[in-house]
Amino acid sequence: MPRPPMLKLAEVLEEIDMSRAAFYRMRARGQAPRLRKLPNGQLRVSRADLDAWWESCEQQAA
Repeated sequence: MPRPPMLKLAEVLEEIDMSRAAFYRMRARGQAPRLRKLPNGQLRVSRADLDAWWESCEQQAA
């Protein structure tokens, strides 16, 4: 089953098991995956950006 190319913020938070507040703190420090704001104001994260972020987390932990 293919993964969706763009994820809602709630889906991202569930996948990384993080609260919204913690995510925004990481984002303020430049350590979170990139958010994209749609014309209707909703936020999305691309699957590619999230996968790249996971990869960088693994490399930093190693």
